[in-house]
Amino acid sequence: MAESEPAWSWPEEKWQSAVAGLRAGRSLKPKKWKGGARALMALGFDCTHEVAALTDGAPTSVRLAEGQYASRQGLPRILRLLKAHGAQATFFYPAVSAMMTPEDVKLVAGAGHEVAACSWIGEDLGLLDHDTAQGLLAGCCDTLERITGARPRGFRATGGALTPALARQLRDNGFIWDASLGADDDPHELLADGEPLGLVEIPHGRTCDDLAYFAAGQPGAPETVFDIFRREMEMAYEEGGVFTLTLHPDLIGKRSRIWILEELLKIARTLPGMRFSTHGELAAACGARGAA
Repeated sequence: MAESEPAWSWPEEKWQSAVAGLRAGRSLKPKKWKGGARALMALGFDCTHEVAALTDGAPTSVRLAEGQYASRQGLPRILRLLKAHGAQATFFYPAVSAMMTPEDVKLVAGAGHEVAACSWIGEDLGLLDHDTAQGLLAGCCDTLERITGARPRGFRATGGALTPALARQLRDNGFIWDASLGADDDPHELLADGEPLGLVEIPHGRTCDDLAYFAAGQPGAPETVFDIFRREMEMAYEEGGVFTLTLHPDLIGKRSRIWILEELLKIARTLPGMRFSTHGELAAACGARGAA
């Protein structure tokens, strides 16, 4: 059947198959958070740096310099803020990005933050055959383990392009959580073709991702973006849930934008019972299999 055929002409089995691949299962949000927390704030930073330009096929000097900015200015500003507010976070690194700036990765891990995997060099693992994807996934994990001394237990698919086959590979490779999809506001189990995988899916959606507002050609107003993030955080607090926020050092780390993160951290500290959490800690709080 030609892919150009409109969806209204599809037989039921075609659209049923399309929606059955990966779906959100039961909620894993506990009735009560441990330690008396009312809500959790889980910050994630995508540290693709120059890898973004390399995988786009446009490694121009301008694009590569933008990637360097993330390491030279964005990351130090972020780490200073997190330290000042006593907040722990999760940093996602492609292997190549980590190899280009191993001192950054060591600094992140040494400060008590979590280092998670996302790719070898920004490839979409879900589009590759099993053996190729397995080799790249293992290579990424080996690289991060060599630099930090700890094997990553969490993953984010490039562009959120997770597939049932890749999700099963994550499970089989010892991962306990994934943060690629946005089917819910709170952590939930992940189903592949109706089968619970045993992975905790930590929500990742465009609404709470600075890339949606500050990427090239999308010059979002910092005040507007801050208001969106603040409202998401405050509603998560009211619901006793989780506020997950995805940021990029080359975007949020700009002088005109870093205040957004600072103000969010300040507000979070005024909310009784709001706790900072890494993604791994969040997965453990939700009863992840194999979590420490």
